[in-house]
Amino acid sequence: MAMTVEEAAAKLKCAYDLGKRRGQIPVHIHLFGIKYADELRALSIREVVRRAEIPPGYAAEIIKGRNLAGYVDIKPDVDLCR
Repeated sequence: MAMTVEEAAAKLKCAYDLGKRRGQIPVHIHLFGIKYADELRALSIREVVRRAEIPPGYAAEIIKGRNLAGYVDIKPDVDLCR
């Protein structure tokens, strides 16, 4: 089943909030883009960012993460929503 914009926005908001608590927002945004790269290709990144209510500039960081997805793997124990 494909991820909806609403589901992606909720996951993004969670990653953003965790990154904010850890002082690593860009890292967590990149990880979000990597982890959900395939699902994000079918969605409007700008709309996902808008619905997550995070600064619009992070759309570029998600795209960077999505582009990295073919080159890196996320460790299995990484949880973007703790």
